[in-house]
Amino acid sequence: MACVLAFAFAPAIPAVAQTAGAFVAGPGLDLSGNWAPVVHEDQPERGPGPALVEYAGLPITEGARLFAESWDASRATLPEHQCQVHVASYIYRGPLNLRIWEIKDPQSQRIIALRQYISTYEQNRTIWMDGRAHPPEGAVHTWMGFSTGVWEGNMLTVHTTHMKDGWARRNGLPLSDQADLIEHFIRHGDRMTHVMIVSDPNYLTEPLIKTQTFNLVVPEGQNWLYPCESVVEIANRPRGLVPHYLPGENPFLNEYADQYHLPREAVLGGAETMYPEYQTKLKTLPVSLKN
Repeated sequence: MACVLAFAFAPAIPAVAQTAGAFVAGPGLDLSGNWAPVVHEDQPERGPGPALVEYAGLPITEGARLFAESWDASRATLPEHQCQVHVASYIYRGPLNLRIWEIKDPQSQRIIALRQYISTYEQNRTIWMDGRAHPPEGAVHTWMGFSTGVWEGNMLTVHTTHMKDGWARRNGLPLSDQADLIEHFIRHGDRMTHVMIVSDPNYLTEPLIKTQTFNLVVPEGQNWLYPCESVVEIANRPRGLVPHYLPGENPFLNEYADQYHLPREAVLGGAETMYPEYQTKLKTLPVSLKN
């Protein structure tokens, strides 16, 4: 009897069970609510935006670097690009409000999916929680891709494929439509940590990892609508012209390194620049003394 009573009055602990290949979250693992970003990390990149040719700390390929060095920021003024959506692997790093809610089976109350509304570009995202497989390689690609999720303890892990091509950074560094995204959503009371790990066989030599923090907003967030419409920003532009620089002709290739007196080699990025050991090499590189 003592054992029975002890069990009956034990504190409730959130349970996680696995049924039919899908994790079912117990109470306390609910991510539902309205969330707003806390931009206390990487603020210059996420707010005003990175400088041109600022690639240090990013594991980019030579092809990604060549693509970015041809980037002309005026490309964003083209009507076709003014409302171009940030893909799932990047959209959480900008200004947004995020609303999350559960879709449950009306009979069993098992979670079928988690839905997200992302205010920037008014994106609706579905994270399937019912154990379904990802579509075949040739299936359609979308801005948010196709996502499946499982609970790992108190952490939601999401796997996303079938995204359109997008940006690894808003200064021309690309991400291809073959990118693969792993995310972790971890709630700590009224805060949530979001970890993104993106791999790309075309433009990254190693996984790129970024994190964001969100605060729970009660009762709701703001800036929920994003009615983007393209307009003519530059008159008299020749029809069909796409702003760009040919290889070696970008006049801003050294601007960032010169402004901050950094080694020009270092700002070109690559996996080597991600690691603390690179500081030893930095001491041997010539520093730009311009400006």
